[in-house]
Amino acid sequence: MAKIDLQKMCDETLLEIRSGGSKPGMLLHACCAPCSSYVIEYLVGYFDLTVFFYNPNISSDEEFDKRHGELLRYICERYGGSIPVICPERDGDLFSSLAPGLETAPEGGERCMKCYALRLEKTAAAARKLGLGWFCSTLSVSPHKNAEALWRIGSAAAEKNGVRYLPSDFKKRGGYQRSIELSREYSLYRQDFCGCVFSAAEAEARRSMRPKGGHV
Repeated sequence: MAKIDLQKMCDETLLEIRSGGSKPGMLLHACCAPCSSYVIEYLVGYFDLTVFFYNPNISSDEEFDKRHGELLRYICERYGGSIPVICPERDGDLFSSLAPGLETAPEGGERCMKCYALRLEKTAAAARKLGLGWFCSTLSVSPHKNAEALWRIGSAAAEKNGVRYLPSDFKKRGGYQRSIELSREYSLYRQDFCGCVFSAAEAEARRSMRPKGGHV
């Protein structure tokens, strides 16, 4: 199967939007401040953005509140708080209901696909209720996330809810590197795991393997 050029699709879509002469509304699913930093910068010239911090996968209230707080701080410092942020409750039990039988699945495997679907379907439904014609996610800026899988899941959720999903792979054209630069500029908390208890355990195992005083 030929690889889909999501960047080309994104370019064509943004050109179509710009030619329309006005900014349509978009609900942008945000996983954390570092990933959001570049994606917001990339999209703010094309869309009237509302950010949607919906992440029931995050392992604890403490981690959830820390990531949410950093996102709010970044938007306040960079954009003067002009971009609204919606933050539904964490609802960790909802994520836990997806995991039985998939506890040992690798990152990027079936458990992650179910998690992506949970978050993107919720975002699409919220976009419809808010009267916003578009939605997207910051997830694809990470080199650990499968942008094509996100596009397929997002497109299905868009069709179901009568909204449009922006085809995108935000790690392209130096997007991930730019997110690192912005994280340093704004001193953003950059976590080393995606959020769930499974990725937290994997991150802890990686840390335990590092030589003291060195790196792997």
